[in-house]
Amino acid sequence: MNLAILASGAGSNTLNIIRHFESSPDVKIVLIASNKKDAGVFNIATDHGIGTFILTKENFLQSEEFLWVLKKASVDFVILAGFLWKVPVSLVHAYNQRIINIHPALLPKYGGKGMYGHLVHEAVFLNKEKETGITIHYVNEHYDEGTVIFQSSVLLNDDDTPSTIEKKVRELEMKYLPAVIEKEIRELGANS
Repeated sequence: MNLAILASGAGSNTLNIIRHFESSPDVKIVLIASNKKDAGVFNIATDHGIGTFILTKENFLQSEEFLWVLKKASVDFVILAGFLWKVPVSLVHAYNQRIINIHPALLPKYGGKGMYGHLVHEAVFLNKEKETGITIHYVNEHYDEGTVIFQSSVLLNDDDTPSTIEKKVRELEMKYLPAVIEKEIRELGANS
């Protein structure tokens, strides 16, 4: 199985996924794409000899150019690891139940447009939640509404801040995301 990873930031989840699969005979990360030219994920891609692609509104949202790039690279699965743009319907349909996103909250809470990264953790903090966590889900046509694959929660304390909440959530991401991706890929392979 060939994977593409879409990310918008430094790439900690991307690096974690790469490390998880680097000795796998069955899974290969063949492409890393970002909508930010200076995203840290490009350095990670270069360090690991993985192809890159810069996403623009034109090639991602207004045409099917990126879909063609994925097909040319024989990509079987797309992973969103801190990617902030909404996935176009054409891509969702072409990779139905083959695009996985990780969200830093227990969906359906704190999901939807504009709810990402520190904004999620600040909302959790302001609402004095007693727990938060991660949701790994398939991507559909709507922000954070695809079928949930996996959730894991962590308890919060009265002295937690948005920063400590983010750290706790990040630990869950690092622990679970690669394993959940691997499980979904194996199930897909068994069913095809």
